[in-house]
Amino acid sequence: MMQRYFLELAYIGSGYKGFQIQPVDVTVQSQVENALGTLLRQKFNLTGSSRTDAGVHAHQNFFHFDTDIQLQPKQLYNLNAILPPDIVVKGIYKVSAQAHARFDAESRLYRYIIYRKKDAFFYQRGWYYPFSIDMPVLHSVAAIIKASRDFTSFSKRNTQAKTFNCKVEESVWTTEGNTLVYTVSANRFLRGMVRALVATMLKAGRHTITIDQFQDIVDSKDCSRADFSAPAHGLYLTQVSYPPSIFSEPVAIL
Repeated sequence: MMQRYFLELAYIGSGYKGFQIQPVDVTVQSQVENALGTLLRQKFNLTGSSRTDAGVHAHQNFFHFDTDIQLQPKQLYNLNAILPPDIVVKGIYKVSAQAHARFDAESRLYRYIIYRKKDAFFYQRGWYYPFSIDMPVLHSVAAIIKASRDFTSFSKRNTQAKTFNCKVEESVWTTEGNTLVYTVSANRFLRGMVRALVATMLKAGRHTITIDQFQDIVDSKDCSRADFSAPAHGLYLTQVSYPPSIFSEPVAIL
């Protein structure tokens, strides 16, 4: 009898060409599928909750897959022993046959990390941005994002999205020691959206554009007016939220 499982994982994205499987390139998905195949001696086609671009990191992401093998707690350790050190499976959960890693996700939360002084420990883990920033302006444009619904201006052109509407639940800038952090959560995100939001808001924070001009970019629904220059290595998928009933029967948790 087939059983559906959710895998919860975290990874450093620097060495991968994104999350989703690619024909040739090494991705997070290809590594996990290969590790599962080695462990269970089956071929797996995983379904992911959220696609992250090349270089983007995740504190939490999910796959689902089906198998007729009843997984045991010890297989969490075994799976992590096969995976490379920059990918870790944090939990294995039995779920219903209808549970879906992507479609059942209620919201996703991202954090973008900027460090203001040179710091070797943030190299490839944040964006080095040693410029003066007007924080009240950043707070103002972050509030514009939370009040917006159509994010066409912040989506890359080559996308399969059928709608550009997103319900943003949180959009806030905070300072944490030497770092400046943008936190945004929404029911869904478009391709390149968070990095475009960050880079374009920073233009306002440096007075390259005004708050009114930022609003005009949002309203224009024209991605050529947004800035997509924020590097991938500053971005972290931090949380994917599901109904609590999804995880009613954990097999193993780190």
